[in-house]
Amino acid sequence: MTPDDNHMIDRARKLRREATFPERLLWSRLRAGRCAGLIFRRQQVIDQYVADFFCPVSRLVIELDGRSHEGHDAEDAIRQEYLERQGLSVLRFTNDEVLGNLDAVVRAIALACGASSR
Repeated sequence: MTPDDNHMIDRARKLRREATFPERLLWSRLRAGRCAGLIFRRQQVIDQYVADFFCPVSRLVIELDGRSHEGHDAEDAIRQEYLERQGLSVLRFTNDEVLGNLDAVVRAIALACGASSR
């Protein structure tokens, strides 16, 4: 493990501890196979990035965009392009979408994984 790896792991742990309300809300529906039996990880280190949520079987990254993403469209596009070059799919939702229609967000995630939500 390199110092950079340790730094990213520490960063992911910090992000887990400081999760936003929309992240905690979505995690309550994704954890422990609650979304169509799929297993998700939260704050998953993927090279130099930390994905909000990741389903390894479906190779799906889920990103929640809140206020911290405002004005960072270029960085988000670079990040998404990088992840897609690694063979991953990326779904983005706004915090407002999670807060306003959690069921629809969970259904979209299940469909993207090739499953139907329960």
